[in-house]
This record gives sequence, C-alpha cells and structure tokens, in this order.
Amino acid sequence: MSVVFADTFFWIALTSVQDQAHERAKTYVRIAKPSTIVTTEEVLTEYLNYFAGWGSKLRENASLNVQSILKNPTVSVIGQTSASFQDGLALYRARPDKGYSLTDCISMETLRSRGITEVLTNDTHFAQEGFRATFRH
Repeated sequence: MSVVFADTFFWIALTSVQDQAHERAKTYVRIAKPSTIVTTEEVLTEYLNYFAGWGSKLRENASLNVQSILKNPTVSVIGQTSASFQDGLALYRARPDKGYSLTDCISMETLRSRGITEVLTNDTHFAQEGFRATFRH
C-alpha cells in the first residue's frame, strides 16, 4: 500500500469542479487507493485561505471538507508545531533563489522526515527538491 502526501493543490482540485485537475484528482483517489494520505494543518490552512474570498457557500463547503478530512481514517493530518515551523523556516532561508512558500517548505520537511516521496501536486517546487509531483505528468 502506498503513502502519499496531499498538497493544497490536491484538496483544491477535489473541491472545485471548475479546477482543471478536478476529474484527475477524483480518478486518482478511485483508482490508486493510497493506504494513507498525509497532509499538514498548514496545508489545510492554505486550502481554507484559498476559498476565503469565494463567497459564503464555497467558504462553508471548504470548512466542511476540512472537517471531513480531519475525520477520514485514510488521511493523516500532521499538526502544526513550533518545530515544524522552525524546520520549514530553515528550508525557506536555505533556498533564497527559489519561490517556495513557507507552507511548501514545511510540507517538504514533513515529507523528508516521514520518508514520503510522492506528492499529490503539480507544483514544480516539489520536483526541484527531488519529490515525485504526481500531477505534473
């Protein structure tokens, strides 16, 4: 069974029927059936921020989706800690030539610490750090 990491891209794609990757994300879940999807509270924060200005209906749907993610036994949500922030900040500072967000840096350090190589994203930043960005192909 596979363990994969879900980036904000993936959660947005699953939620928004207008997203170009919506059908691909749904198909991935149905066909790949990963044993565990790992994500972080920081990723979920970024996800909620994305939908914050889309109106009350989408904002409500996003918050309900996060509640479902938190309760889903297949999803492991890694909590925010001072250590995760510091680790992400260290990578952020170590890559001044990159456009990595702090959330991406925290995610990358989470991936490294857990030995996860596959990321449900299309973000080239993950590929630049040696991870397999599943939705780039």
